[in-house]
Amino acid sequence: MSHTRHLYSLTHDSTGSLMLGPLMTAVAAVRSVAAYLLVSLYVLVVAPPGIVIALVTGRVWLLYWLGRQGVRLGLRTVGIRYRVAGAEHVDRGRASVYCVNHASNLEPPVVYLALAAAHPQLRILYKAEMHKIPLLSTVFDTAGFVPIQRRNREQSRVAIDTAAAALRAGNSFLIFPEGTRSRTGELLPFKKGGFVMADRGHAAIVPMTILGTRQAMRRGSPIIRPVTVSVRIGAPIDPASAESGTRDAVMQATRAAMVDLLAAGPVTNPR
Repeated sequence: MSHTRHLYSLTHDSTGSLMLGPLMTAVAAVRSVAAYLLVSLYVLVVAPPGIVIALVTGRVWLLYWLGRQGVRLGLRTVGIRYRVAGAEHVDRGRASVYCVNHASNLEPPVVYLALAAAHPQLRILYKAEMHKIPLLSTVFDTAGFVPIQRRNREQSRVAIDTAAAALRAGNSFLIFPEGTRSRTGELLPFKKGGFVMADRGHAAIVPMTILGTRQAMRRGSPIIRPVTVSVRIGAPIDPASAESGTRDAVMQATRAAMVDLLAAGPVTNPR
């Protein structure tokens, strides 16, 4: 009897997050499979006509709207909820580069919904490997997302120049300055590409953090567990201000702001 209680009891890790027992993990696995199937079917059915309408009419915002519905479908199926603090720092009237930490594959969809106020001006600087995915690559191209190959210096230069031009045209970008997922949840060293494009694009830097996604989807596992994710949006940092100084100083200021946001912990009273 005690052995059974041990198998199906809920324990806590060092961060206080719930670690699910075998039964609840099995339920999470079923919900995850359902989400993958539903979202894939949604993309196959909705994306082709959405792309055609966007290209013919120029209404690219339709792709953003359809994308948000697909993300909501997936997150609700697996039981992911999110809370946002600092939403007042999202300025739709100014091109900005939103910098967020990266510990899980769940961050892009959650953050994308959290930044809904920036749509449809929000674009993503993303790994070029994803551009090989059929249909999704067409959606990304139509929406103005920019792929980057970090190990290809010439392609990276072109990608940053393209993103900087989009920033000057009034579009914002979402980036993950660490460049890869953190195994521990602690911030990794930042890559300079996003800060170069922000500088050339005359855009503000908006530090952001997200907590809970690493517990929801552990690295190497396709299972998504139901948790409440916390998103914190910090005050914009103007690279052109005297306080910011050089590009390296801007990067360090952004990192320091993100460390403070992470230290603030989960969002309990969203604003």
